[in-house]
Amino acid sequence: MCSRSSSPGQNRPGDSPRRFLRRPRPRGVAVAVGGAVALAASVAGLAAAGLSSGSAATGAVSSAATAAGGRASAAGTSAAGTRSAEAGARHAAAAARATRPRAEPAGARSPVSARSAAASGARPGKRSASRPKTLRTSCRSVAHIGDSTSVDLISPDYLPNAAQRLGARYAAVGVRRLKIDASGGRSIVEEMAGQVNGYKVASAWRSQGYRGCWVFALGTNDTANVAAGSAIGMTARIDQMMAVAHGEPVLWVNTRTLMSSGPWASANERVWDKTLVTALAKYPNMRIFNWSAVARPRWFLTDGIHYNSFGCAMRAKAIADALARAFPRNGHSAGKIVR
Repeated sequence: MCSRSSSPGQNRPGDSPRRFLRRPRPRGVAVAVGGAVALAASVAGLAAAGLSSGSAATGAVSSAATAAGGRASAAGTSAAGTRSAEAGARHAAAAARATRPRAEPAGARSPVSARSAAASGARPGKRSASRPKTLRTSCRSVAHIGDSTSVDLISPDYLPNAAQRLGARYAAVGVRRLKIDASGGRSIVEEMAGQVNGYKVASAWRSQGYRGCWVFALGTNDTANVAAGSAIGMTARIDQMMAVAHGEPVLWVNTRTLMSSGPWASANERVWDKTLVTALAKYPNMRIFNWSAVARPRWFLTDGIHYNSFGCAMRAKAIADALARAFPRNGHSAGKIVR
């Protein structure tokens, strides 16, 4: 995210929308109909996820993101991001240990040299001792459905380096066929004008014959809608999305905000996250990526909801890596909640 500025004043659910500006495209607040609120981020037309057929070993990776609506901020303060995501998103490799090599996430820098490995006690010539374990998933096909915090992960305005965008990160862990639909203001139930909710997107893909793994990066707006008075509770919303999966693998990205009050308050989001955990007992095919435990306050914009460019880079990689941990190529995930 580059920058945004807000007009003075505060909005409550149901108030007239405010306008926020971001270089180079305008964004604005969207308030859902019927007392429910919607967090939004608009991108004109279709946005590609930054993948090429060369990034996949077999077949072409197909990815499209539909973005609609405006961007919401409950605080009314200006937000500024950083465009140094490329440099910040990479992690320095740790020197190999003598008896137990340390595994690093995919996409980190090259393994340590033989000299540094020798200095750390690793046996020279044993490449397996210093080379990190590559994260790979058994999910060859992935359908990702998200809100504005997913729109940001495929936008060249937020992540100029295509290798840092969500599509490339999925390809890096072994995904070969990818469908992405990310829309600002999206929830599972409510819809803004011209928008399709998460349940309908998933249902349409299922009807069209999609079979594979699912990633649901939804819940931030559902939480706000429930807090604003929706009669459809959190459990019912989760049940709707899980019904579409028909027992196929589902990774659900939980939620986090820094808001202290209002529909998007962090306390409300924690209730959503606890509801997801409760649902694990009902759905053996479900895993949760504990993004709430991973996200750092410095990754957020000052609205306390969206992420700056560095945060977007970290989020894209973390989601793809979590998919590989939740549904690894070999074996099973250690638990139903992954980080």
